[in-house]
Amino acid sequence: MTMDSSQVMMNINWLAVLVAAASGFVVGGLWYGPLFGKAWMAACGMTDAKLRSGNPARTYTAAFVLSLVAAASLAMFIGGGDIKFGAFAGFMTGLTFVSVALGITYLFEQRSIKLWLINSGYQVIFFTLMGAILGAWH
Repeated sequence: MTMDSSQVMMNINWLAVLVAAASGFVVGGLWYGPLFGKAWMAACGMTDAKLRSGNPARTYTAAFVLSLVAAASLAMFIGGGDIKFGAFAGFMTGLTFVSVALGITYLFEQRSIKLWLINSGYQVIFFTLMGAILGAWH
């Protein structure tokens, strides 16, 4: 049996998508804060002054919208799986799609491997957690 796109969209648990998207802020707060904040700032040339000069409302709103898109897309791929399958699908997505794509970009931009490891590590953890949430709460 195949489903058309409207059936796929109706089978998504949108509350789970919201929670999965929001989980990135928890992981990101730890990852880019106490765990790797200083190393990330040094690796990408970020300063406290540059951080303060940004528009946090715009940044966090856009980041949440993009996280929603990622969570909804991941939910479509996971379908009716369980927490174990969801975590595996999220892990593989973060490792093979996101991290590899970042790696290609970083090579051409001549960014450091340290920055790639920090940013890719976050994405792998974030996608694994999103997948676990979506799989457990399908």
